[in-house]
Formats: sequence, structure tokens, C-alpha cells
Amino acid sequence: MTASVQVQAPVLIVGGGPVGMTMALCLAKRGIASYLVELRSANTLPDVKCNHISARSMELFRSLGVSQDLRAAGLPDHYPHDVSYRTSTLGEEIARIHIPGRNTRLSDHSGPDGNWPTPEPPHRINQRYIEPILRRHVDKHSLITCLYRHQMVSFSQDEHQVTAQIQNLELPDSSILTLKATYMVGCDGGRSMVRKGIGAQLVGDEVVQRVQSTCIRAPHLIAQMTAPPAWAMFTVNPRRSGNIYAIDGKEVWLIHNYLRDHEADFESVDRDGAIRTILGVDADFEYEVMSKEDWFGRRLVSDKLQQGRVFVAGDAAHLWVPYAGYGMNAGLADAANLAWHLSAQIELWAAPLALNAYEKERHPITEQVSRFAMNHAHEMSKRRQEIPPCLEEKSVEGAAARAAFGQDLYNLNVQQYCCAGLNFGYFYDQSPVMVYDEEKAPDYSMGSYSASSVPGCRAPHFWLEAGQSLYDALGPAYTLLCFKPEFRADARVIEEAAIKANMPLKILDVSGHHDIPLEYRHHFAIVRADAHTVWRGDQVNAESAKQMIAKLCGYG
Repeated sequence: MTASVQVQAPVLIVGGGPVGMTMALCLAKRGIASYLVELRSANTLPDVKCNHISARSMELFRSLGVSQDLRAAGLPDHYPHDVSYRTSTLGEEIARIHIPGRNTRLSDHSGPDGNWPTPEPPHRINQRYIEPILRRHVDKHSLITCLYRHQMVSFSQDEHQVTAQIQNLELPDSSILTLKATYMVGCDGGRSMVRKGIGAQLVGDEVVQRVQSTCIRAPHLIAQMTAPPAWAMFTVNPRRSGNIYAIDGKEVWLIHNYLRDHEADFESVDRDGAIRTILGVDADFEYEVMSKEDWFGRRLVSDKLQQGRVFVAGDAAHLWVPYAGYGMNAGLADAANLAWHLSAQIELWAAPLALNAYEKERHPITEQVSRFAMNHAHEMSKRRQEIPPCLEEKSVEGAAARAAFGQDLYNLNVQQYCCAGLNFGYFYDQSPVMVYDEEKAPDYSMGSYSASSVPGCRAPHFWLEAGQSLYDALGPAYTLLCFKPEFRADARVIEEAAIKANMPLKILDVSGHHDIPLEYRHHFAIVRADAHTVWRGDQVNAESAKQMIAKLCGYG
């Protein structure tokens, strides 16, 4: 092996999945270079895991110039994004949650998530399509250096930098690359070397559910359905419960078979028999197994997200049952949050202690959302154990059971598939770089929330003009929203304080707009680039503006 080669970068990102690539794109938008180290080759297709991009994630991708490409991919234009509950995939439908498909997503407001206050509604798309799109955007950025088929083998850090040793897996006898970075972020999954390297541990519930997953090719399945196809089709019958996701809307499907409590292990369950029962097909139905995986649904959260200059995000920081699709989406929120805080450090306007905000902001939300997902998994498990024995009977009793059970499933699951609370309700109430006031943020659930301008909450959305969202107009760091034109002198005081602190601040006069949400009750609000309000007020003087800006920079 030859001598070590050394390179330097502001940020080293370990793991090139959706979270790692999004982190790199967020940094590049701020003009910050990064190295992205990924075990897989550049053309490796990911597993068919995540099937959903949330509204908040689509808002993030909109800011990165990626949302249109993502929305143009995935299921065919006219394929329904609905969620269907039926006695089998080919059986009788007992409930359907309407979610507009791609061709009507921006115009159909009839469904339970059809009129959300966002410029970017959710999008149902499999990770197999997401990653290549993100990779194309990453590869065209000169500020992002991708090291595919490379692995970090060790790292150390001191008060100034992180030093990592990187091995080329295609040329194992080649020189070790020593990469020195100002910061390092582990986006390297549930078995994260970075998390282990900082001495962090996943804490929580080891087993919430056990699932056999099988990706199949079955081109004749749609033609045999008695109910219209849907993005997700759940089978509920007394014999076997599971669900099937449409991957390409034509012939590729992902099937989850949920093991029952009395079933000892994965090997004790006939995979083919379970698949055929879930689909509702006989032994003559032909399908091809493309891939398979047996996995445990967990609720595990890392006990810390940072040690010095090293951080973890995504699955490296949390693992939970994939209800509401919030594994990847929570990771994307981690990436956007951390990239923002790292940028403030690299741009030299925030105090070093301001980096503590990442863990103080994201860890409580991660913990809370993981419990939402786990609790929902338990409720669905109860339903699978309470399936009426007569559900499939062609009788008055059977029809009544289907109607009642279907309504119950709708009521329970509309909150996870149209989860306004998880998208827009979460707030940061422990941040060291926000200026709180006397009002508390409103509570939220998985399915519902109350819009609020309380510091820490997502700034309520509104349109500035046709096609331009408030979020489109936000600056790269902080934006001062001015709601009253007569208070421009106070805005100038805030601006001068920001200039003296070298804090980037964009001034946005929105006083002439008529559709401003009622939640904006103050003359001013400062909003971060991630759309969270960090301060609001009616008037300031030079001293109060100085103190407020110092707090936002982490010196308060």
C-alpha cells in the first residue's frame, strides 16, 4: 500500500443516500464545499424502501431546485396515489383515502390533504426513483466531490478539525485517503460507524413489529383487480394481513407481510403462501421475486447527535417503524437543519456554542415523532388482531362488518397518510438561537396542528404573487418580514444591528399583501431559511435589536 494522500474540505459527509446528498446540496446552495463518501457505486439502484416525500421535504427540495424533477418521476401521471383497504389486493375494497395523483396533485383540493397551506404538497415516489434524481443534481455541483465505492475506516478529531481515513473499495491496495474536514456528518445508516465512533447509542424499543418484505414483478396484477388500483393497498382478512405498494404503477410491487404474535420467527412463515393470501391469488398466479428482506420495526433514537465537530443525521440518528413515511423525511429535516447551523459556523458569523442548537432542536422532535410512529404501529397491530371473522362473507352481517371496519381503518389511518401535524406542527422550543416570548407553541398530533407565528414554529405560509411562495423569497440565513409599512425605521435598526454582527439578514416588505395569515399578529417576524420563526415583535430600539441579534447568532 502506498503512502497516504491528504485533502482538505469544510465538511465530510459519510453516506450518500437521500439524507447525505440533501446535506451536500444544502451546503452547496450556501457556497460550501463538501466531500461525500458512499459505499455503493454511482449507478447502484437503492432498495425499494421509502415510498413517500412529505410536504415539508418537498418544500426543502423546492428551495434546492429539485422538486419539479421529483414530481415528474415515480408513478404514471394518472395512477392514483390513494390508500386502499380491502379484503385482499384483488378482493373487495372497504375503505379508500383519496390522495390526488401526479396529474391533479396541484389542482385537486378534494382530499384530506388537498388544501394544505404549502407550495409543495406531498409526493408518492419510491426511493428507487428519488436517489438517481438527487444524484444527478449532486453530480453537477462543482462544490460536491463524490467518492463512490469508498469507505471511512477510522476518524479522530481535535478542537480544530476532523481527520478521517478513507479506503477505495475498488482498489483496496491503493493509498489511503486522509481527509481533513472542519466538520463531519454521519449519514451512514442504522449501523453507523460515525455514531459508534462518537460513543452514541440507539435507545428505545428494539422490536415493535416483524415484517417480511418482498419486491415482486407481477405485470398481470392490475388487470385482475376488482377495485381501482392505489398507491398503497392494505389487505385485511382473518387469515393474513399485509400491504402492497405500487413502485412503478405497472408491474413492480413491494409487499409487506406482518408476522403475528404467535409466529415464532421469519422462517416459520411461508413467504409464498403469505404473498398469495395478501394478493388474493391462487397457485397458478405467476410472479417474480426481485428482492426480499426480513426486518424488525423498531423505535430507536441516538442518545446524542453530536460530539465536538462530528454529527449524525438520518437513520444514523434514529430508526423507527416506517409509518407515515417519516424515516427518510425526518432525516431530510435533520440534514436541512444541520446544514443551516454548519453554514453559520463556516461563514463565521455564529458563536461556536450555537452548534448545540442542532441537537437541542432535532432531538426532542425525533423522540416525539418516533413515539407517534410506534403508537400508530401498535394501533394497527390491534386492528389486525380484531378483524371480524365474517369480514369476507357475502351476507348482511359481512357487509355491515366491512362498512364498520373500513370506517375505523379510515379514521385511524388518514392521520398518518395525510399527517398535517407531522408536516407543519412540530416546533423547536429549546433552541439556544431563538428569541422566545410569553406565548407557547400550540400542541399538535400526527394528523392535526394549529398554524402559529410563535418563535420555534413553522412560519405560516402565504403566496406573495402568482407562483411565488413566501418560502421562495426567504434569504439564505435570516429574513425580516415587515408587515406594517410605517415601521420601516425600526426595520432599519434591526438591519444595522445585523450588519454590525456580520449576520446575513434579508429585509422583505410584505405589507402590501392582502392574504397574510391572521397568525402574523406582530409588525415584524424573523424567519430562518428552514421556515421556522425565530423572533417576532412590534418595535425595537438599538439596544434591544443588538441583544436580539446576539441571541440569534448564539452569543445571547
